[in-house]
Amino acid sequence: MTHGELLALPVSFSLEVANRALGLGRTTGFALAKRGAYPVRVLRLGRQYRVTRYDLLRYLGLDPNGYSEEGGGVSAAA
Repeated sequence: MTHGELLALPVSFSLEVANRALGLGRTTGFALAKRGAYPVRVLRLGRQYRVTRYDLLRYLGLDPNGYSEEGGGVSAAA
């Protein structure tokens, strides 16, 4: 995913979208979520797994405005 795509994500989204952002395959992503070992917090809503934009951006080292937390400036996260 591009930096712009990451910042344009809705507040919460499916595990499939999070898998794509993190470079995880579908099977691996769902297996990690089921075991509680997914790299970011996963919300279980009924039968759905959801991830928040806030958690994903923090994991990737970005704040919600797109600045690197390590020292300002826009980061070019994949």
